[in-house]
Amino acid sequence: MTALADLPLDQRHLVAKMVTHLGPEFEGTFGRETIERFVVDSLGQLAPRAKVATYLPVLAEKFAKERLRALARVEGLAPTTTPSVLFLCVHNAGRSQMAAGWLRHLGGDGVVVWSGGSEPTSEINPAAVEAMAEVGIDIAQEFPKPWTEEIVRAADVVVTMGCGDACPLYPGTRYEDWELADPAGEDVEFVRVVRDDIRERVLALMASLGVEPVSG
Repeated sequence: MTALADLPLDQRHLVAKMVTHLGPEFEGTFGRETIERFVVDSLGQLAPRAKVATYLPVLAEKFAKERLRALARVEGLAPTTTPSVLFLCVHNAGRSQMAAGWLRHLGGDGVVVWSGGSEPTSEINPAAVEAMAEVGIDIAQEFPKPWTEEIVRAADVVVTMGCGDACPLYPGTRYEDWELADPAGEDVEFVRVVRDDIRERVLALMASLGVEPVSG
C-alpha cells in the first residue's frame, strides 16, 4: 500500500479530511491508522485513472468506505446474514456496473453489492448510463475501480464477466461466469439488449440467494 509520507502535502490534507469523515462509522471497529491506510491506498489506486481530479477525493473516500466495510465483514467485526455479491469485468465500466445497478435496484437492503475490474478504465460507458437511466436506474455517479483482496474475500458470490485469468480465485467462494456481449464502443440500442439480459441473470441470482425483489 502507498504510504502517507509518499503523498504531496495537499493530498495529505485531503487524507486527513477523509479519515475524519469516515471515523464515526468505523469507531470501535478500526483505529485511525487503519482507516488512514485504506484511504491513502484507495487514493493511490484511483488517481492514475482519474480524468477530473476535482472528484478524486469523493471517489477515494467512497472506495475506502467500501473496502473497510468489506474488511470488517472478513474479520468478523460486523456480523451479518445479508448475502454479498461482487461483479467483476475488465474495465468496470459497462457490464459489471449495470449488473451492480440492477442488483441494488432489485435487491435493496437485502443484499450487499460491489463491482470491480481487472483493468479499470477512467469512466463509466455513457451508453450503459443511458440504457440504465431508461429503466429508472442511475449509475452515472458510479466509477470504475480495481478489485481488492478484502472485497473479493468478503463476497459470498463472485460473478465474472470476461476477465478470464485476470479474475481472482479464492477457495470456498462461489463463482459464476456470465457470458455477456461486451458493450464497450457499442451504441445504446446494442447496450439495451445486454442490459435486459443482465436483469434476468440478476433475478436468477437473487432467487438462488433467497433475496426477494423489492422493486420491478
